[in-house]
Amino acid sequence: MPVLDTAETTFDLAPIAMWVEDFSGVKALLDSWKVEGVTDIKAFLREDPSRVMASSQAIKVLKVNRATLELFEADDFDQLVGNLGMVFRDEMLESHVGELSQLWEGKGQFSGTAINYTLSGKRLDIQLRATVLPGSEETLERVLLTTEDVTARESARRQELASRQYAEGIFEHSPVSLWVEDFSRIKILLEEVRARGIVDFRVFTDVHPEFVRQCMSEIRLIDVNKATLSLFAAPDKHTIMQRLGDVFRDEMEHHFREQLIELWNNNLFHSREVVNYALDGSERHVLLQFSVLPGHELDWSLVQVALTDITARKKAEAYLEYLGKHDVLTKLHNRAFYMDELNRLERKSLRPVSAILLDLNGLKEANDTLGHDAGDSLLRRIGEVLNGVVTPPNHCARIGGDEFAILLPGYDRPATLALIDNINKLLEINNKFYSDLTLSVSMGAATSEPNEKIEDVVKRADAEMYREKQRYYEAVEKNRRRA
Repeated sequence: MPVLDTAETTFDLAPIAMWVEDFSGVKALLDSWKVEGVTDIKAFLREDPSRVMASSQAIKVLKVNRATLELFEADDFDQLVGNLGMVFRDEMLESHVGELSQLWEGKGQFSGTAINYTLSGKRLDIQLRATVLPGSEETLERVLLTTEDVTARESARRQELASRQYAEGIFEHSPVSLWVEDFSRIKILLEEVRARGIVDFRVFTDVHPEFVRQCMSEIRLIDVNKATLSLFAAPDKHTIMQRLGDVFRDEMEHHFREQLIELWNNNLFHSREVVNYALDGSERHVLLQFSVLPGHELDWSLVQVALTDITARKKAEAYLEYLGKHDVLTKLHNRAFYMDELNRLERKSLRPVSAILLDLNGLKEANDTLGHDAGDSLLRRIGEVLNGVVTPPNHCARIGGDEFAILLPGYDRPATLALIDNINKLLEINNKFYSDLTLSVSMGAATSEPNEKIEDVVKRADAEMYREKQRYYEAVEKNRRRA
């Protein structure tokens, strides 16, 4: 059997596509451009794509091997050469700029990646390598090129790039605030505590609150998205990273302690409602969802925290809670709250407890003669007066249309009478600002006796208030008769 060792046979049977081409026409073009004073060849070629095309057409294919014919789906050399316009097109011209720039610099070898097409139109990613053959360094008459099909590799790279860009896009443009953080140091701290024999971590954090603060300081922030900057009123990522202490403070320490307990119990995915602060100082109620990302369960070096803004919902809930316990017109507590407070005081051992019952004088007359706007004005004014004089733990409530009650835990009779005096002074001041409609109330007060029920105290105060009310109307009637 003959040994195939000639250069021709080796070239033809090589397993990689090989070309022998004449670049002398390209050399002539390059030399002419240098004479014209071109210095930046890449800019020169990109300025006019026809120059790249002219250079490409100046290349003459002298020889190809079998692997080349197979790769480009050609039956023979003539078919391939006769259809080079189908093989080298579109993106190929851009990669040709890189090859020309290397020849421009006088390099005897050049390489690059390119896009070619088979004669059937299939797209190929090509790794091209070229060497000027010995003896052709001055003329470039003989250049050996190899074209390796790297379509599978490049497709995988493009797919990986697309996947990364897709993931980054989802992160960056998510409508929810997203944080990527490193909790690896916290895991080490928890393991150190566990190694000391600590079993009840909640008790441990009760005794050592400084450990919670230490863990908070060990969080390393890696990245945040655009929604985070918007939520926390931060101009850029650098600013929010530098001012984390302004975001996580006050109540956050309590919430973070609960997070640590979840992690201590190996709950790597958990959620809770927490309070953070924007950089302008305003509160942000958020739903925090914490997860250790897959593949990082052993060291917690990559975790994601999602924060959904629930501030509006919390405000709505607070307002509904306020409405459930307050009278909207007077801003005082309502009857439901008053009844709950009566029951609470009855259960408590604190004594004495005093009660003041008030009735707004002339409300019906104001409604009947001046309209309900005038009556509402009186109610708002009595609300201003009572809110100005009654502060927790004392409470004032509107318990009827024109009836009000003040509950005073710990107040004896003198203290109660002093409060009534303050109310009368504020009424006098208020009437100076509203001289067209006088604000007047009838009041009765009572202080608990030993073993007396709170309900009975209120009844005594109510009875005194009605006696005062009766005296008021008697005085009004007497004045009317005089008139």
